[in-house]
Amino acid sequence: MNTRWLRDYLQHRLNPAHVYCRLRDMGFCTSKARRMSRVYARFYALTWLG
Repeated sequence: MNTRWLRDYLQHRLNPAHVYCRLRDMGFCTSKARRMSRVYARFYALTWLG
């Protein structure tokens, strides 16, 4: 498996903006989805971005 492809795929899927959109698709209201994606963005920044 091409590791670059996997890295790009995970970066896209785990991106906080992508998570926000998926939460909205699942029926979360805007404010709750925004709040959850902000918390996730902090976690994402600490783990994936170093």
